[in-house]
Amino acid sequence: MLLICTASSGKNRALADRLAELAAEASLDARVLDLSEDALPLYTPAAHAAGMPEELAPVAELFRAATRFAFVAPEYNGSIPPTLSNAIAWLSVGTEDFRELFNGKTAAIATHSGGGGQKVLVAMRLQLSHLGVNVLGRELLTSSHKPLNEDSARAVLAQLAA
Repeated sequence: MLLICTASSGKNRALADRLAELAAEASLDARVLDLSEDALPLYTPAAHAAGMPEELAPVAELFRAATRFAFVAPEYNGSIPPTLSNAIAWLSVGTEDFRELFNGKTAAIATHSGGGGQKVLVAMRLQLSHLGVNVLGRELLTSSHKPLNEDSARAVLAQLAA
């Protein structure tokens, strides 16, 4: 299963939905997870000490079931949006073996950004690689002035499927 994980309900969600449509056209089983709708509480040491939030279990199960990923996130202040960082923080401390959720799986990274977007792609590549994810070299960068190149998107999905 391809888990398309988006960290925004705006244009990045629309990009994630379009990737899911293209995946379906290629007969790939895809699911979109919008982290901005999951309402995971803010990760803090005190929140961790209080116990794992019930909202974490279904997110962890989706990550566990995924055989490949596409991460779609806007650039926030030159880096990863808080919703994605927060989910990764909870997943890394709230599961018995967080590496099983990430290690050895392949991921594509994409953004729709008004601020360039290259910095969030670099930040996602760095963090996901640290977690053991094999991040594809090809990435998808869109903006209001640069729409999605669907041929590129299809090529990225084909790489994920291979």
